[in-house]
Amino acid sequence: MNFVAALSEKASKNISELEENIRQAISDDPFIFEACEPLIRGGKRLRPMLMLLCANAKNSCPNSRTMPLATALELIHTASLVHDDIIDTSKKRRGVETANSKYGAQIAVLIGDYLFAKAFQLVAENNYGAEVQLILSKLVKQLCIGEIMQDRSLFVVPTMSEYYRRINLKTAIFLSSCCRLGAIVAQLDDSEIERLAAYGTSLGLAFQIIDDLLDFCGDEKVTGKPRGGDLKSGVITLPVVRALSTSDEAPALKKIVTSETVTCTDIDAAIKIICATDAVDYCKTRAEAHIESARVNLPASLKISVALALEQIAEFVVDRTR
Repeated sequence: MNFVAALSEKASKNISELEENIRQAISDDPFIFEACEPLIRGGKRLRPMLMLLCANAKNSCPNSRTMPLATALELIHTASLVHDDIIDTSKKRRGVETANSKYGAQIAVLIGDYLFAKAFQLVAENNYGAEVQLILSKLVKQLCIGEIMQDRSLFVVPTMSEYYRRINLKTAIFLSSCCRLGAIVAQLDDSEIERLAAYGTSLGLAFQIIDDLLDFCGDEKVTGKPRGGDLKSGVITLPVVRALSTSDEAPALKKIVTSETVTCTDIDAAIKIICATDAVDYCKTRAEAHIESARVNLPASLKISVALALEQIAEFVVDRTR
């Protein structure tokens, strides 16, 4: 499923141009292109699409102004995934071999660094100004803090507030920043900028909750990742937190999720315990509440086509299967 599948013809054309811009951005060197091309293939393009929609929220903004920043956002996202895969020692991403699995951690680190550098090069070359550069710099910093926070709490059951702080740093701030940047490029007023940023925050929280849920109940052929991958990596997410607070088998589940040596049998047992509770419905209800908050924050001043697209994206977030 692509987040722009049901959007306007203009959005689809924007995505086609974006895809070409991303490919051009990684064409500096044949090996780099070979290493990066599988990583950029098959992404949802949610982040750049949010930025492009918000940049056209009231009036049309030329693609020459929006595309370099949209491309930079997708490169930053891809770079963060490359580094995440190294930390998690993941073998697959989007159904293909990860950079660290194919080339080793050393090369994968440099690929991620290259993508970050290329993103900031695009922003500098297109004169977006200090405010945009500051937002992007803070975004990367917060992504790092979120990843460090997660890595330092592996195999430890988080409190609800700790879980929410982590997903805010790793996902919600990114989507919020995309909306904010688009609104800034569109030169919207401060109130509209803040409301679109708040939409992005709520959307991001819902997105990550559904992502965490798919780790347990998603179809591996669709998600491109093995079920229970978070558990194997020691990342304890909302479905586990909820199940631990409601299941009669909570002690057995806690023993599995806090063990640094889990087997496939252990993961299957944990998933069975989680799915026997209300954890799935609980997580969906939480995600839907955040989506409703996102909808409420949409400014009334948006073009009808943009408002509809942002509404559709919100629906996709809670209904998605990958």
